[in-house]
Amino acid sequence: MNRFKEAKRASILGIVGNIFLFIIKIIVGLISSSQAMLADAFNSASDILSSIMTYIGTKVSSKAADEDHNLGHGKAEYIYSMLISITMIVLGLKILWDSVIALFIKSNYEFTIWLVIVCIITIITKLLLFLYTKKVSQKYNNLLVEANSKDHRNDIFLTTFNLISTLFSLAGIYFVDSIVGILISLWIIFTGLKIFIASYDVLMDKTISNDTKDKVLEIIKEYKDIVKINHFNATPVGYLYQVSFSIFVDGNLSTYESHKIANDLEKEIDKKIPEIYLTVIHVNPIEKDSTK
Repeated sequence: MNRFKEAKRASILGIVGNIFLFIIKIIVGLISSSQAMLADAFNSASDILSSIMTYIGTKVSSKAADEDHNLGHGKAEYIYSMLISITMIVLGLKILWDSVIALFIKSNYEFTIWLVIVCIITIITKLLLFLYTKKVSQKYNNLLVEANSKDHRNDIFLTTFNLISTLFSLAGIYFVDSIVGILISLWIIFTGLKIFIASYDVLMDKTISNDTKDKVLEIIKEYKDIVKINHFNATPVGYLYQVSFSIFVDGNLSTYESHKIANDLEKEIDKKIPEIYLTVIHVNPIEKDSTK
């Protein structure tokens, strides 16, 4: 499937890109004794882990249904998305702590032009990775790739902050490092929490949105032979949903006629609503004088 192929490609590009960035950051950071660059290198190391989790999660979630997993392995995507979100939250808290401490302890940078060069290379690399993963996540509605995309986006701001603080240090201005660091760390934590909640909702079998449910009900209304429905349920299976409900039709209809209504309705819902991959309908007969 293109969805899983693109997601795997995005994760592999992330792994290769982050390994490259980690190597140049750690070398320049050690040579210049820049704590900011070393911290940025640590961030790239965590990104390598996130990209690996994206790859593994995509590989697991792409497996077809089997005897032990009748509904497939789609929820693996959300388990690994949750792991990435936790990584983002921990990283955000670490940066927040360091930034607050730096408000009270003067931080000195040993400036070298290589600090600027590495920052620019990082920003360009992360921007390209962000644009690509964002496109893939939006096209295929993939939360795992979306989490990876937001991680790349966060890195752009982190490294920009690193670059700005490096340039300000030339003028002896050090408080910018802490203020910007606090703001960015809070944003990373907020983004991580959003991904965590989205993953948690799916893993806890949160039902479809009211908007999607209304679309289903609108389609049902077009079938005049359906008197009423009940027992409406929706279960997330990976990034899609399985919907089931009971319909009541005139008991005088033949078995073939009543089940044809259900079959036609199932096909129409599955075709018209992308969020739903399977609709299961149970047919109940009802006496005509009890339809009111």
